This record gives sequence, C-alpha cells and structure tokens, in this order.
Amino acid sequence: MTESETSISGPQVARNLAAVTARIAAAARAAGRSAEDVTLVAVSKGHGVAAIRGALEVGHRVFGENRVQEAESKWPALKADYPDVRLHLIGPLQTNKAADALALFDVIETVDRPRLAAKLRAELDRRAELGARGVSYYVQVNTGEEPQKAGIPPAEADAFLASMTADYKLPVSGLMCIPPVDEEPALHFALLAEIARRNGVKYLSMGMSADFETAVTFGATHVRVGTAIFGMREAHPTG
Repeated sequence: MTESETSISGPQVARNLAAVTARIAAAARAAGRSAEDVTLVAVSKGHGVAAIRGALEVGHRVFGENRVQEAESKWPALKADYPDVRLHLIGPLQTNKAADALALFDVIETVDRPRLAAKLRAELDRRAELGARGVSYYVQVNTGEEPQKAGIPPAEADAFLASMTADYKLPVSGLMCIPPVDEEPALHFALLAEIARRNGVKYLSMGMSADFETAVTFGATHVRVGTAIFGMREAHPTG
C-alpha cells in the first residue's frame, strides 16, 4: 500500500487535534486547572510524514515517538522545516541507542534503570554537543509492577530519583507511567502524582487516548495521545 492509501488526511488530523485539545481544556476546567498547564504530546509513532505535517501545519509542535530508529527516518527533515518542534521519546530506550536518542530527542521520558542512566551520562561526557542540546529526562515508573513492562518499581523510585541527580548528574524534570490496561488508571495516576510530590518533580506524563481526561484530573502536565489524533497506525509509517 502507498501512504495515501493508509494515512489519515492532513485536514482530518487537524480536526482531530482540535477536538482533543478542546477535551483537554474542558477536563482542565473541570479540575480547576488552566488548560495551558497541560501539554499535548501528539504520538506519531507508526504514522507517516504526511499525517504529521497535518498537525505541524496547524501549529502543533510537541510530538512523541516510541522507537529511535523510526524517529530518525522521519524527524531530522521535519525538524529542519519546523525547528521549534519538541520531540519526546516515549518508548523503551536501549543503551546502545542512547547517543542517537540524545542527538534527536528533546525529552527522554523512559529513563528506568541505573545502566541506562550511566550510559546517558557517559555519552554526554564523551560528546559535549549532546549536553549542549539541553535534553530533559523523565523517569518511567512501572506503577502496576508488570513484569513485561519497562519502568522502575514504585518502591525503588525515590532512591533512583536521588541517584539520577547525585550519581549521574541527570536532573529529573518529570515522571511517566503507563497503567495496566485492565486496572483503573486513576489509582496509578494518583500514585505517580504522589511520588512526584514527595520528590519535588515538576512534570507528570500520564494519560493516553482512552484516559487522558482522567489523567488531567489527577495533575497530568503532559498527555500522550496518538490514536485519537492520527487514527490507527499505518503499515508503512516512514513514507
């Protein structure tokens, strides 16, 4: 199939983006918050350049990708055209991709183990220009303690957050979680918010297409929405 056969149209992306933005604003108002305090991370994983441009052309600038290699196939050219884009890595990061991630992403949301933190620190020390980019780091917390899922266990989160600053000199800007699909997400959002509160962490990345309004209620500063904006993922996303 060609991209035109599999990709949602640019105008439809723009309409979906406006609808999601309105829902975020309504959820924020209901929670007594300002809509400006919630950043929409448009998750473009699995979607091609034409769909992404549909969002870029109406002014959206914050996007999320799951895989370094896929992002490398799409975003260098897009960032050249739209230099104010902020790109978040929201999928697991292998240590051998740490340097590539530091070179491309503005926010790495999935720091979840000492070995990865050490590798990021080593790459920053080895290549000064990576540090100059000012990448932000979020720690992923496995709030459901699911063995198949990445993330630091909640019981170890406080110690790991302290180690990120003291041992690896990687100041943590935020926390991220992905609740289990068969559990009430509010419980996990509340847990993540409490970990952030007691550690003085500013940003909370939580909530996806099915539950972002609940996440806003519990203090999300970033919501990661893909399907509600771009539709189902394409078979050939890099065209």
